[in-house]
Amino acid sequence: MIYVISTVVVLAVLIFVHELGHFTFAKLFKVHVLKFSLGFGPKILSFKREETEYMLSLLPLGGYVKLLGEDPDEGIEENLKEYSYNTKSALQKSLIIFGGPLFNFIFAAIVFSIIFLKGVPVILPVVGEVQEGMPAISSGIKKGDIVTSINNLEIKIWDDISSIISKSKGQDIEITVKRGKDEFQFSIKPIIKEDKNIFGEKRERYIIGIVADMTKQEIKKVSLFEASAMGLKETYKWIKLTVVSVVKLIQRIIPIDTIGGPIMIGQIAGDQAKEGILNFLFFLGVISVNLGVFNLFPIPILDGGHIVIILLEKLRGKAIDIKKLEIVQKFGLSILLLLMFFAFYNDIIRLVNR
Repeated sequence: MIYVISTVVVLAVLIFVHELGHFTFAKLFKVHVLKFSLGFGPKILSFKREETEYMLSLLPLGGYVKLLGEDPDEGIEENLKEYSYNTKSALQKSLIIFGGPLFNFIFAAIVFSIIFLKGVPVILPVVGEVQEGMPAISSGIKKGDIVTSINNLEIKIWDDISSIISKSKGQDIEITVKRGKDEFQFSIKPIIKEDKNIFGEKRERYIIGIVADMTKQEIKKVSLFEASAMGLKETYKWIKLTVVSVVKLIQRIIPIDTIGGPIMIGQIAGDQAKEGILNFLFFLGVISVNLGVFNLFPIPILDGGHIVIILLEKLRGKAIDIKKLEIVQKFGLSILLLLMFFAFYNDIIRLVNR
C-alpha cells in the first residue's frame, strides 16, 4: 500500500506544481485559463471558479492547463481578445510555457532547503583505513588519525581533504594529524589512480590511500539563509547531472535500459518513504528537477518544443503554417510515445526480475 500511496503523492504533487507554474504566469499576463487539470482523459471531479474549470481526470500520467486563444482556430469574442494567449508577446508566451519547468526547479530548491534546515550530516576528518601500498601508509599515517590541516589549511570535514588532494596535481602536500594528545606532520606525494565515475567512464584522480571513518559523523546546523543557498546549489547540481545523463544516454554511454517510468518511480518512492520522510522528500526534489529538465527538451509537444516554435515564429515574423505545425507535433508525439514505450518496457522487466 505504501508504494501506491507514494506513487500517487509524487505524481500528484509534481504535476500540480508544474501546471501551477503555467497557470501563475498566465494569470500574471492576464490570460484566461479555461481549464486546469490534474491527469488526462475523462474528468472525475471538477468545479468552476471565475473562468477556470478545475478538474481531476482519470489518467494520472500528466496534466494540462487550457488557455484562451491557445488554439489558433478558436473563435474569441471581441471583448475577450485582450485575455487571449495569442495576443501576447513572444516573451510573455515563452514565460507562460517556461513557468512549468521553472516551478519544478523552485519546488525542488524549497524541498532541498527544508531538508538542509534539519541539519547537514558531515563526515569528520578521521582516518578509517590506510590502504596497503599507498603513499599514506609508507609515510606513517595510521587508522584513527585526525587530519587537522593540509598545507597549513585548516581541515574541518573529510571533503576538505578530498578537495585539496584532488587539486594537488601530484605535488607534495604537508599533512598534519592529531594522534591522541600528540601531533605529527607528514610530507606525502599523491599518486594518480584510475577509476570510474557515476556513468561508468574511466577517469584519473590523485589519491594518497586513506579512507574516511564513516562512523565519525556529526549533524551541522545551518541558518535559513545557508539552507536556502544549499538548496539552490543542490538543485543546480541535479539539473546539471540530469542534462549530462541525457547526453550520455544519447551517446549510449548510459544503457537505454536505465530509462524508467511511473512503475520505477513508484518503487523508488515507496522504498524512500520506508526510509523516512526526509528520504522521500529528497527523492521528490530530484524527480521534480528531472521533470523540469525533461519538459525543456526541444521536442514538439513538450514545453521546450513550444518555446522553440515561439522563437522561430518571432524570427520569421509570422506564424508557422498550421498544417506544418501539426506534422511537427505528430513527430514530437511519436518520439514521446517511443520514450514512454521504453520506460514502461524497462519497468515491466525490472518488476518481473524483482
